[in-house]
Amino acid sequence: MCGESGCGKTTITRLLNGLIPHFYEGTLEGEITVNGLKVKEEELYTIASRVGSVFQNPRSQFFCLDTNSEVAFGCENMGLPEQEVLRRSEQAVRDLNMEKLMNRNIFRLSGGEKQKVACASVAAMQPEVLVLDEPTSNLDLDAIEELKETLKLWKAQGKTIVIAEHRLYWLKEICDRVIYLKEGRVLFDISMEEFKTFLPERLEELGLRRMTTVEADFPEKPAAETEIETANLQETIEFHNYNFSYEKQPVLKVEDFLLPEGSIVAVTGHNGAGKSTFLRCMCGLEKKFKGQTKLHGKWHNPGQMLKECYMVMQDVNHQLFCETVEDEIRLGMNEAEEAKVPQVLKELDLSDLTERHPMSLSGGQKQRVAIASALLADKSVLIFDEPTSGLDYRHMKQTADLFLHLKKYNKTTFIITHDPELIAMCCTHILHIEEGEVAEYYPLTAAHREQFLKQFSFQ
Repeated sequence: MCGESGCGKTTITRLLNGLIPHFYEGTLEGEITVNGLKVKEEELYTIASRVGSVFQNPRSQFFCLDTNSEVAFGCENMGLPEQEVLRRSEQAVRDLNMEKLMNRNIFRLSGGEKQKVACASVAAMQPEVLVLDEPTSNLDLDAIEELKETLKLWKAQGKTIVIAEHRLYWLKEICDRVIYLKEGRVLFDISMEEFKTFLPERLEELGLRRMTTVEADFPEKPAAETEIETANLQETIEFHNYNFSYEKQPVLKVEDFLLPEGSIVAVTGHNGAGKSTFLRCMCGLEKKFKGQTKLHGKWHNPGQMLKECYMVMQDVNHQLFCETVEDEIRLGMNEAEEAKVPQVLKELDLSDLTERHPMSLSGGQKQRVAIASALLADKSVLIFDEPTSGLDYRHMKQTADLFLHLKKYNKTTFIITHDPELIAMCCTHILHIEEGEVAEYYPLTAAHREQFLKQFSFQ
């Protein structure tokens, strides 16, 4: 199922797994039947034994503190014998190649790692139907390939798989049907073979991501390339003594390096590489971190960096507090930015949502609300953790254009992302982190094109 943000994809997944009408209130007409079960008449726990769900935000379906317990939880809840619970859990872990994630604290996992655990916990229950809502939103390319193999396995086992997704290229070999939604209606329901004949221009008209890799679309000269040399002559943002451990486990050990102020930096690396930890340290959110950052020609400790940075979190629900969208974007706003409110609302396609409660929005709409808040906070350094994770093509391009717009005001922007399309559209630099260390960093120019493509493992 595909379509622009807010078109109704998530609502349909909730109809299939029974969350509508048993959890979400509203007016429901018609009938929903899943594998012979009439959803409106069955208890939610009965539906859950037949329909497994992986939500866009995996944390919303966790019940345990460690990964082993979480993978086993669904089977235990079904009342299965202990040996059967263990057998199914071990099989799910093997199928998803996630042995390294076992015996871990849930709260110490990256977003992509949490997504894997959620998939394993559902797979262990061995449901007949699997519903996945934006399953790749926080996954790196290697993890997407692993998920792809898992879905092929489930398909070979005869399971029905329903996927609501914006990234489409990885589904070409898996899906049989493509259902396109717009404003709550099905505009077309066609075979994947027919869908693959759509030209990029047609997909763009529909607000969909392209089916090809970024390699064909990578700009020979990125929009910001002409400004990089100028940026290098200006002040730099420098990083010193960036070392950090969770308890006694080192997770960040970065040698001193620097980047130009005013640049748009894509922070890349595998799930769990230390990307989020690096930026949390930079903006002063890790209390035990002692490193220093040079900004505007002055050295800042973590407490001082708190006043200079604004972070949009990967799980945006953690930073939505108000009753309306308009109140939300004004919450941390500098009064001097008042005149920019209508412009930011328009640029992020939020003008018609100002009176909506933020928690009633789709995942992509919530993300845009958080981005609007960041823009109006008037900070020197803006940090975005997977800003396009729930966005369709149109809103992804709008977000890229907005990041380029920020560069004109000399905002330094860090973007944790696995989205090569976004990087190619707007980023000026790549900062590649692996195993807590800076593997490489370089300006994103035509000269570094092959380095970029190699990192993202394009076929």
